[in-house]
Amino acid sequence: MKTKLLLTTLFALIASFALAGNAGGNQQRLFETINGQVPYRIPAIAKAKDGTLIAVADYRYCGGDIGYGAVDLHYRLSFDNGTTWGEELTLADGNGIENDNGVAWNYAFGDCAIAADRESNEVVVLCVCGKTVYSRATRQNPNRVALFRSHDGGRTWDKGREITNQIYPLFDNREEGPLNSLFVGSGKLFQSRCVKIGRYYRLYAALCTLSGNFVIYSDDLGDTWKVLGDPNLSPARDGDEPKCEELPDGSVVLSSRYNGRLYNIFSFTDATSGEGKWDQRAAAPAMADVKNACNGEIMLVPARRNADKKRVWIALQSIPFGAGRANVGFFFHELTANHESAASFASNWTKGLQVSNIESAYSTFILQRDLQFGFLWEEGPTWYNIDYRPLSLEEITLGKYSLDRKALKKKY
Repeated sequence: MKTKLLLTTLFALIASFALAGNAGGNQQRLFETINGQVPYRIPAIAKAKDGTLIAVADYRYCGGDIGYGAVDLHYRLSFDNGTTWGEELTLADGNGIENDNGVAWNYAFGDCAIAADRESNEVVVLCVCGKTVYSRATRQNPNRVALFRSHDGGRTWDKGREITNQIYPLFDNREEGPLNSLFVGSGKLFQSRCVKIGRYYRLYAALCTLSGNFVIYSDDLGDTWKVLGDPNLSPARDGDEPKCEELPDGSVVLSSRYNGRLYNIFSFTDATSGEGKWDQRAAAPAMADVKNACNGEIMLVPARRNADKKRVWIALQSIPFGAGRANVGFFFHELTANHESAASFASNWTKGLQVSNIESAYSTFILQRDLQFGFLWEEGPTWYNIDYRPLSLEEITLGKYSLDRKALKKKY
């Protein structure tokens, strides 16, 4: 008994040392995976209109992805820019029930993608649902899609609804045939800074499918969806889990997991109608050694180059450094203009801050009201905890850039 107690204490000390050594006193563990208990995975974070931070993670009873058993979505809120966090609550509660007609859509929920509307208290979540393994799905038995909505800044949530039959039919008439399986890249569901149709700024959702990446968009905060571009042409046929962002001119950026990172740019001929075309996807040479099959987050922010105070735009990409799922950190890229080609955007990324020194994987981040970046990621030593840390642009870029606060006030 004494030996067991000593080993338990030693393990706790090692874990505490690893946590402290990675980030210092401002790193917090929001969702803790304890060996032998239900694990957490897949971080997502949003900032509500009033500044409330909403952190979400899979609570994986089954221990794996959707399709292998019960999974719920849990969340925590912070009302003080991440200094303190409220209790852990359930956002989406799967019933885990199989009925006579097969598995219901609300059997399980996971892989959250979240967006908080910039002008109202509404928050939207898209997630995978049901009990179909992504790689084994068919058009008749697909990887399903659910939508959840909050009307009070993420404090409470509705019961959700299935929108599988809104999304898949968008691709049913493809020349190569319908899509058999898809899901939205988890983390941040991107809301446009430039395109507003009616009440809402446009939402973009990047899809991972067995036929490559696609992007869909909604002008009514998730009630209905359309395909961005030609459904016959994937912007990254060899891409895996993707994310979306926006160039300063409103063009859409696709960032996709691959051996390293793939980028593509959609340029509008008519932003209101969604008309335009994708460029040719390009791989980022600076990330060629990042072969860890891991998704990260992308964000563009107005900044000042500290060496000469020049106003620029900076793209940030979080991703584990190296070949394994470890050492999560940031790359950054200074834009040469308000619009770049895919090849230009994929070039000249620089390695920035390394946040983790141990096992670490998926990550996401948002810009908080206090102009710190709220970084949420999967961290060891157990596989995985979900940790949070506020970061400045100076920290992320190793002192090379600071936020352009004047530009941020202009409806960023």
